[in-house]
Amino acid sequence: MRRTRLFALPEMRWAAAALVLFLAGLAVQLAGGPEWSWWALYLACYAAGGWEPGWAGLQALREKTLDVDLLMVAAAIGAAAIGQVLDGALLIVIFATSGALEALATARTEDSVRGLLDLAPETATRITGDDEVVVPVIELAVGDVVLVRPGERIPADGTVAAGASEVDQATITGEPLPVDKAVGDEVFAGTLNGTGSMRVRVARRAEDSVVARIATLVEQAGQTKARTQLFIEKVEQRYSIGMVAATVAIFVLPLLWGEALQDSLLRAMTFMIVASPCAVVLATMPPLLAAIANAGRHGVLAKSAVVLEQLAATTQVAFDKTGTLTCGTPELAEVRVLPGAGMGETEVLRLAAAAERLSEHPLADAVVGAARARGLRLPGAEEFSAQPGRGVSALVDGHFLRIGSPAALMPDEVDANAVATIEEIQQRGQTAVLVLSEKQVVAVLAVSDQTRPEASAAVAALTRLTGKSPVLLTGDNHATAARLAGEVGIRDARAGLLPENKVAAVRELEAAGARVTVVGDGVNDAPALAAAHAGIAMGGAGSDVTLQTADAVVVRDDLSTIPALIALARRARRVVIANLVIAATFIAVLVLWDLIGTLPLPLGVAGHEGSTVIVGLNGLRLLRSAAWRRAAGDSGPAS
Repeated sequence: MRRTRLFALPEMRWAAAALVLFLAGLAVQLAGGPEWSWWALYLACYAAGGWEPGWAGLQALREKTLDVDLLMVAAAIGAAAIGQVLDGALLIVIFATSGALEALATARTEDSVRGLLDLAPETATRITGDDEVVVPVIELAVGDVVLVRPGERIPADGTVAAGASEVDQATITGEPLPVDKAVGDEVFAGTLNGTGSMRVRVARRAEDSVVARIATLVEQAGQTKARTQLFIEKVEQRYSIGMVAATVAIFVLPLLWGEALQDSLLRAMTFMIVASPCAVVLATMPPLLAAIANAGRHGVLAKSAVVLEQLAATTQVAFDKTGTLTCGTPELAEVRVLPGAGMGETEVLRLAAAAERLSEHPLADAVVGAARARGLRLPGAEEFSAQPGRGVSALVDGHFLRIGSPAALMPDEVDANAVATIEEIQQRGQTAVLVLSEKQVVAVLAVSDQTRPEASAAVAALTRLTGKSPVLLTGDNHATAARLAGEVGIRDARAGLLPENKVAAVRELEAAGARVTVVGDGVNDAPALAAAHAGIAMGGAGSDVTLQTADAVVVRDDLSTIPALIALARRARRVVIANLVIAATFIAVLVLWDLIGTLPLPLGVAGHEGSTVIVGLNGLRLLRSAAWRRAAGDSGPAS
């Protein structure tokens, strides 16, 4: 990822110019040069470092908003008015430097967006018949086949149509090692092909690719404001008005008691400087935005600063099963046709696969995949309907089929064979799927899924982080849920849940005082994701529903990133709190010093602006990859 060079930012250039002019003026003054010469250099320093914040402050004043930038410039001009031009120039230099650091923090966050957008190449080699034509990536359409040579970046999201290679996906998913890709595997735009040559069938247009969506989400997150920041901005206006009133009082009252004009004005100017809430304003957003950008580089997207605050407050995690704790690529293990069905196993599979072909659910993929593996030709389906958590229905070859879980579709009257078959399948730890034709159960499908290899470690890490074992919320049967829960270390497994039951379970947990983060696949679990304090979607496929429903998206479907994300969010919250404490402490100490004793203006400037610089640098620390590694370590195995 490319980084913004320091002097590519105008704020950095103006701050550097102000510093050079200040040092030149100081050198001329100390060398005993003419007074007009070092005054001219100091005033040039004022212009270089103060014109931009001064103009921004005037613009804010036109909107009836009192900006701290304007107060700082006013304080510097006041210092020059009473002959303290050196101190005012010092204030301008440090103030410009702190502003440049804030701009650098923002630019580094934006770099993560620009870096993502720059990953995808601008052209692609499209294969048309026997010809290879180089075309702009934006002209690629879904279904086009492109050639990806060794060492090239993949131009579009798609699946491998021919060839094989290893692909470096670190820029998208955060995976440290290249991933082997063969025919049928999914690849992402912007990832780097290895030593093999592949033909890739385009699955998404350029603007819909995962890398483009990641960039959009990170950019949108950078435009949001955390609740803490909104509160600070609300208080800032009243505080600034009160500060101006106090400054006037500190100037006028000593005059009434006989204090010299210059001494009174100097004290008032010093108070205005040290009481300004610059560091407080800078305390919140840089750490949160830095954490968002860092997580984005490691394949996890938090959609806003508010989301990061919500994740930091998580006290319990609730998991979906299929596609979340399991790999989401289940396989059809058996087709059990019931007596009296009037059709054979092959016919049941053919009709069921035709009905399931239009569904997005992983269990549907298993049924369709099994039918295609047997070489079955699937007829068209009419009147298709899908109900999340309940299953699908469709009219296929004159049969009105309903396919789904026993909890949703079991008729009131069903024969003992169906019940016995369902119980046998569930006791094996497999998922039972009913096939009904005209309201009669004709078959039970046995589907098995593999547990994600990192699931146990992720559950253990989340238990340590939150102090509570995660909860399993699944529409599957109790036997399957209990088996999986025992395997990954979950104590509370709630099975047979429809989407509305999952919502009720989340609300029950939150009513008991928990701040629940729900982790699901973003489609079937959308209501629970929306109802929870925070929702995280396993979004490897980058589907529209996944990206729109959840508050955060795990791009590479790696559960181990979830505890790392929560740990990073908590660290960002700690940095925000530390920043606020640092800022408040500096302001309190300097204000008391100025009111009770005599605070030298240069020391007041150094203390006030020094706290702003410290706060800014403290927030920037979360941009480093080491911050993510540390978060992953904090959520890793106990030592």
